[in-house]
Amino acid sequence: MLVIGLTGSIGMGKSTAAARFKDNGIGVFDADAAVHELYAGKAVPLIEAAFPGTTRDGQVDRQSLLAALMKDASGFKRLEAIVHPLVREMEAHFLRSERDRGALMAVLEIPLLLETGGDKLVDVTVIVSAPVAMQRERVLARPGMTEAKFAEIAGRQMPDEEKRQRADFVVDTGGSIADTQAQIDRLVVQLAGRTGTAYQRYWAGA
Repeated sequence: MLVIGLTGSIGMGKSTAAARFKDNGIGVFDADAAVHELYAGKAVPLIEAAFPGTTRDGQVDRQSLLAALMKDASGFKRLEAIVHPLVREMEAHFLRSERDRGALMAVLEIPLLLETGGDKLVDVTVIVSAPVAMQRERVLARPGMTEAKFAEIAGRQMPDEEKRQRADFVVDTGGSIADTQAQIDRLVVQLAGRTGTAYQRYWAGA
């Protein structure tokens, strides 16, 4: 089974690319969705212990957590130390399930794939990328997004140019959705038949 790492900075079109992989019958693990699940379950007591007052009614209050993190630069590292191992467990479970059903490919959609060294655990790295002006326009159009929040998020992400240089494949999402989908379709055909080694090396025993 070929393990594909899908990533890209905020607003670059990961969701559109991931949806097209699914349209091609390929399983996709959404790391953001996994974090949402953890923030309503397993991670709650751990985050409350590390950041008192940031949970409410059995869930992490994202606004309170963000406020706590903005006051403490070291907080992001402590939060990552809590959340990343839990997400990794969920990724391993997903890949085992895909392997058991006989999948030839599986996608891990992870926003901070390169920043966390996750690219070493996949066979192929796919980066979605668009012009910076378009990225900014997309992100600031999101409900509740501000210039300050965008700057904070972008500041924790690797520059797009560096991501492009480190990618095995770059999907240009600066055009239409149909164009992005066509690029994913071509990529799936291109990757068909490739034999992956990452699952056996890094995930089979996880």
